[in-house]
Amino acid sequence: MVKLYKNFDINKSHKGSIILIGNFDGVHLGHQRLFKLAQKYKKKYNAKIGVINFDPMPKMFFNKSLKNFRLSSVNQKLNLLKNHDVDFVITKKFDKIFSKTKSISFVKNILSQKLDARFIFVSNNFKFGNKREGDVKFLIQNEVRFKYKVIKPKPLLINNKIVSSSLIRGFLENGFLSKANKLLSRKWTIEGIVKKGRQVGKKIGFPTCNIDIDDYVLAQPGVYAVSVLSKNNLKCLKGIANLGYRPTFNQKKILLEVHLFNFSGNLYNKHLSVNFLKFIRKEKKFKNINELKSQIKKDLITAKKVK
Repeated sequence: MVKLYKNFDINKSHKGSIILIGNFDGVHLGHQRLFKLAQKYKKKYNAKIGVINFDPMPKMFFNKSLKNFRLSSVNQKLNLLKNHDVDFVITKKFDKIFSKTKSISFVKNILSQKLDARFIFVSNNFKFGNKREGDVKFLIQNEVRFKYKVIKPKPLLINNKIVSSSLIRGFLENGFLSKANKLLSRKWTIEGIVKKGRQVGKKIGFPTCNIDIDDYVLAQPGVYAVSVLSKNNLKCLKGIANLGYRPTFNQKKILLEVHLFNFSGNLYNKHLSVNFLKFIRKEKKFKNINELKSQIKKDLITAKKVK
């Protein structure tokens, strides 16, 4: 059982642990490699593994205009972290007060006094403290004084590119879903609550579940083959989704609309996980409803062939 904390006041049994610090957005292959190395340290030194991450992510906090950015929600991230032999996770609220914490205070008061960190795993470009004044070099300079050891593994390279959340966001934004899924080692997923919409899909014969994408990264607007899981039902259903602005209907708000195959029932207010399997085509504006319906039928045939 993974213990969840919202601050740095951890149980005595969790002090003296291996601490991994970062956003871990998406928990991709690069992150997974880091956790595998931490697991070796856990076994060798009989120490527990703790993760420090922040909500909102600092980049989103400092740039309020950055609305669509996340690869995974906070809850998704926590569930993904549970698969990597983590003993506890600290999700610290990143606010104005915390953002002004001096780097030496973070090291002395939090990493040393509150956590008594034994090993600290960070990426080479890690920055922290007021105005990002602290870095890996600063952490290393304070190793002896505060009795911890910094571990900074080399980044994971695939096709001569560093595997990162930024790289995956770029793939999604440009329609390279398969490349993004490969680096995530899973299907990219949006979770959300089904909202009642204008029921346009139902009127033209293709009823949909409407889901706000909140602050998820905006993947290439278009049509996708998907699989869907309901929180209260373990059965996975196949379907087709449109992620976009519905230009045929002159809509300006981004929305995820999902049509499920061979399904009848009411999913309003239900929590769904939508797994993106394959990018089918870009979003486009049709001259009329009949042209749209004709294209949807073609898209359905394509989506149903996706495994």
